[in-house]
Amino acid sequence: MIRNLFALTFSGVLCTASGQTPCENLKSLTLPNVTITAAESVAAGPYRAPQPPAGAPVPAGRGAAPAPMLPAHCRVAMVLAPSADSHIEMEAWLPAADWNGKFEAVGNGGWAGSITFAAMAQALKEGYATASNDTGHAGQDPVFGLNHPEKLVDFAYRANHEMTVQSKALIAAFYGNNPKLSYWNGCSTGGRQGLMEAQRYPADFDAVVAGAPANPQTHLHAWDMMVATTVLKDDKHFLTPAKLATVNKAVLASCDKLDGVKDGLLNDPRKCHFDPSVLLCKDADSDFCLTAAQVDAVKLVYSSAKKKNGELIFPGKVPGSELAWTQLNVVHEPIPLILGTFKFATYQDANWDWHNFDLDRDTAAADEKFGYVNVSPDLSAFKARGGKLLLYHGWNDQAISPENTINYYASVLQKLGSKQDGWMKLYMVPGMTHCQGGPGPDQFNKMAAIERWRESGTAPEQIMAYHVAGNTVDMSRPLCAYPQVATYKGTGSTNDAASFTCKAPQGSDR
Repeated sequence: MIRNLFALTFSGVLCTASGQTPCENLKSLTLPNVTITAAESVAAGPYRAPQPPAGAPVPAGRGAAPAPMLPAHCRVAMVLAPSADSHIEMEAWLPAADWNGKFEAVGNGGWAGSITFAAMAQALKEGYATASNDTGHAGQDPVFGLNHPEKLVDFAYRANHEMTVQSKALIAAFYGNNPKLSYWNGCSTGGRQGLMEAQRYPADFDAVVAGAPANPQTHLHAWDMMVATTVLKDDKHFLTPAKLATVNKAVLASCDKLDGVKDGLLNDPRKCHFDPSVLLCKDADSDFCLTAAQVDAVKLVYSSAKKKNGELIFPGKVPGSELAWTQLNVVHEPIPLILGTFKFATYQDANWDWHNFDLDRDTAAADEKFGYVNVSPDLSAFKARGGKLLLYHGWNDQAISPENTINYYASVLQKLGSKQDGWMKLYMVPGMTHCQGGPGPDQFNKMAAIERWRESGTAPEQIMAYHVAGNTVDMSRPLCAYPQVATYKGTGSTNDAASFTCKAPQGSDR
């Protein structure tokens, strides 16, 4: 592996740390287990998103719109083959001028399967050298893992590490200098990838932004399977969007004022003890009430997955997130995103019958066979190097329980000690759905916050966040370092951040 590139040979020319390599000459760069398929200068101009592979999701990344105009840059496309069965496609974009001297790698969503070009475009616009990869396969279908254990390893952790090593080699060759700092930025799968980098390869990045981490993946999908297999036993469990809206309205009517502000947001939904039984239809079924089967389904989505001995596997969704629930949509089988962890990664059986899912047995099997996809709370080596970790999660997340990220944060404290806010902070975002969206203040500059923290030592005790409707900011709110919450001062507009202060809730040790 190349960590410090002092000399590279290409086309018979020696490139040293004091020299620079023209973009097109990078095509002849020799790197271990790498095939460079393109190296081209791209003129400044409008950003045009490449077409993703069939089935690829909209990437969960920075949350900002793709840059309409991109600066001139050097585009390098590569195929990485760290194993005999690896085929990892990646791209690196290097600013032709005004490079900020730093590297920003961006993460993926779901089972990946495509390069996250939109997040790369945003990073490039801000002056970073940037890179992304497809984690070693094309498209979202997890069937890629069937009979391909090395490809599962690439997805789990190896692809991003190899991309990072080779990106730094390209940067050193192109600019004649290594990046002075390296950052990771990702959400969902990208959040898990960032934590994985910090745990397995603590020297890869100086700071990590990890939103709504899909970790531990085996337990997340065990919860999904618990819900899906129960709901699918009887289609009377399904709820229409109108019924979900009825549940959400009742939740807000019951709990919105608990934080002192009636604004359609729950600052801490864990304090909301809403019982969906109050919506049980007394007469004929309608959009404004729930049948007994639907009450049970709502309770199920709120509930945690637990082993028979009571041990937590994964927490359920929290009140306030109902409008975005997809768990209770009309479907005929669990979606491939969920099934893949068990059918392909765990049992290597295309005929595995999800009807026979057993929570205890199959979670244990997934941990045994595919547990290397999960990140442990031991981030001690990353901390020791001076790394900074910024975690965030939306309270209205419909895909991954926000309580899970709180639990991971707590597990790091349990592992390393109670006071870790000198290098790790968590921000819970009221009203934000998965990575972005929702009625809450979902727009905030995570990279600016972590840069100031890592580079100047200015810890982000709060981050300014905004809700944008159309092209208009209609709400600002401070995001507070957990366990603090934004507390209304009692005067001023509740849509103005100046009307709030960060305070620790009663009973907190901060």
